[in-house]
Amino acid sequence: MKKLFISSLALMLTACMNDASTSDNKPQVEATEQVAQSLIYPVTRKDETVDTYFGQKVADPYRWLEDDLSAETAEWVKAENKVTFGYLDQIAYRNKVKSKLEQMWNFEKVGAPFEEGGVEYYYKNDGLQNQYVLYRKNEDGEDTVFLDPNKFSEDGTTSLGGLSFSKDGSLAAYSVSEGGSDWRKVYFIETATGKKLDDMLVDVKFSGLSWYKNEGIYYSSYDKPKGSELSAKTDQHKLYYHKLGQAQSQDSLVFGGTDEQKRRYISGYVSDDANYLFISGANSTSGNDLYMLDLSKPNSKLVTLVDNMDSDSYVLHTIDSKLYIVTNLDAPNQRVVTVDASAPQSDNWQDFIATTENVLSPSVGGGYIFANYMVDAVSKVFQYNLDGKLLREVTLPGVGTASAMSGKDEQTTLYYSFSNYSTPSTIYSYDLKSGESSVYMPSKAKFDANKYESKQVFYTSKDGTRVPMIITHKKGLELNGQNPTILYGYGGFNVSLTPRFSVANAVWMELGGVYAVPNLRGGGEYGKAWHDAGTQLQKQNVFDDFIAAAEYLIEKNYTSSDYLAIRGGSNGGLLVGAVMTQRPDLMQVALPAVGVLDMLRYHTFTAGAGWAYDYGTADQSEEMFKYLLGYSPVHNVKQGVEYPATMVTTGDHDDRVVPAHSFKFAAELQAKQAGNNPVLIRIETNAGHGAGTPVSKTIEQYADIFSFTLYNMGVKAL
Repeated sequence: MKKLFISSLALMLTACMNDASTSDNKPQVEATEQVAQSLIYPVTRKDETVDTYFGQKVADPYRWLEDDLSAETAEWVKAENKVTFGYLDQIAYRNKVKSKLEQMWNFEKVGAPFEEGGVEYYYKNDGLQNQYVLYRKNEDGEDTVFLDPNKFSEDGTTSLGGLSFSKDGSLAAYSVSEGGSDWRKVYFIETATGKKLDDMLVDVKFSGLSWYKNEGIYYSSYDKPKGSELSAKTDQHKLYYHKLGQAQSQDSLVFGGTDEQKRRYISGYVSDDANYLFISGANSTSGNDLYMLDLSKPNSKLVTLVDNMDSDSYVLHTIDSKLYIVTNLDAPNQRVVTVDASAPQSDNWQDFIATTENVLSPSVGGGYIFANYMVDAVSKVFQYNLDGKLLREVTLPGVGTASAMSGKDEQTTLYYSFSNYSTPSTIYSYDLKSGESSVYMPSKAKFDANKYESKQVFYTSKDGTRVPMIITHKKGLELNGQNPTILYGYGGFNVSLTPRFSVANAVWMELGGVYAVPNLRGGGEYGKAWHDAGTQLQKQNVFDDFIAAAEYLIEKNYTSSDYLAIRGGSNGGLLVGAVMTQRPDLMQVALPAVGVLDMLRYHTFTAGAGWAYDYGTADQSEEMFKYLLGYSPVHNVKQGVEYPATMVTTGDHDDRVVPAHSFKFAAELQAKQAGNNPVLIRIETNAGHGAGTPVSKTIEQYADIFSFTLYNMGVKAL
């Protein structure tokens, strides 16, 4: 049984980057010489908007940029992009960087196969296709295209979201995102013929698609907001049941919609035997209630399994009436418990896999449970039978990240992928009886891992906390303080940054760059305590951890402030914005992507109020307001300070972290910047928070990011 997902609206835009080459491609780095461009920025109108918090007045002169429906905002976007792309056009090697990205990206990528209804499916990208294509292997062994998202739109900006097969595999439901939006449409298809059913659902958001037999699906959404679909607040999630053949307007409301059941995020999942519906309800991205409905009995009542939003719990698997539950209730690094559905409350739970000092992420396949642990952010995997007996540790190919081993109960072979920052993702088959792994699909990446090295180090943060970081680069790197370096971070929402390969990172390293990723507090690498240590009134710990990582790289001569860039997306964009305003001297380049940058108003847009567990809100207390005001990037840009060369990136259709955050931050920086460092904002049109971005746009984005970064480090030629 699959994990019952709780929608986490602060999913990271992990801008990963990695690959190989010879040292003669190292950039010709000269002593830092500022690119004295006489940039003329668009005039950004200021208004007189002032808010009062606990008696303190706070000006918000660029409030008008929050109106994504206004013609004035649209004109401002056009004017800013004109300046940005005019600047980028002057970088002589920009097209060379783009060509290198295209060359490195252009190899066949195949996903691990999976079975549905006894039929094998897999995803494949021929190289530069904008979206992965889903293939189906027919009975005669012939591979046929099952779904090709590249045909959803001419420019590749419409992508495949969720996909769910009925128990017997004869039907499938899939969701589609247009322009990167979190609002989805859902279609239904007969798998054998490819024929679309007449059913279609609209305005579905933050939703799984869970089948009940072959009769219908459970899905979640909000009422369509009034006003801007992009930024209007969505605060009450609802779980519905859609019966095939009926209109969406007739769908049954299953959970939500009442004061008692009001939740920001609700998801539902049906057990494989169709006997139970499990419902998760949450008001934040951390913590949830868990409920159960017995579908085998007519008019059964909702049963509460967990009534504690200080913990996270979900049902991993069921066998008849036996439930396997994953929880961090009384187990900060998670555990697996079992209980009978007749009395499923926590008082009756029995430990199946007890909590340990390492964070547990279990999966199920082939009649076994696999305990995937993070040990200093790298994978260790153990195989258990369904009686709780430890059978073996799975021997992994190296030190890195192994994907979850999952599949149908009847499978005898499972598949997993393995990679790290310098090892392209390879798919392995795993024999459940012998415990042997073998290469199923080697990577076809144009990359020689033997020319690169990844090293994990531990450094000390401001308050003495020991923090891990992985540094990856070409072998033989000279520690002379002059290596262009990207320091990437996130630090929030219990998200763990584990080592994974990416083509973009490969290109950065082939160009002579260093790529460093610290595991900051606020993430999930060391469990709930590590997460909580970077939330609300302790959020500064995250910024201090990132600053200390930069100082370590400088102290050890990997780089220097003149050759250091900091990068992060979403919550990581906040990280970059906060650190560059607190320590503008520390880096040469800042790259905040789709960032949460206005900490006083983030909770007033879309589902942003659900991020309060990590951030707190400006209206919850005077102490919290002052703390947020103290680091909010938009509010901490100072007149006359020389900030690093900055390129803010966002999407004009980002309905998760609305682009107004980035608009206002860029306007503040442009108005107050001292010196010649450029402040640009690159606004991708018809794009959202990152998921489903077509390959062509991704390549263009990285070409611009790398070119801007190197150019402002004084690299004159490649």
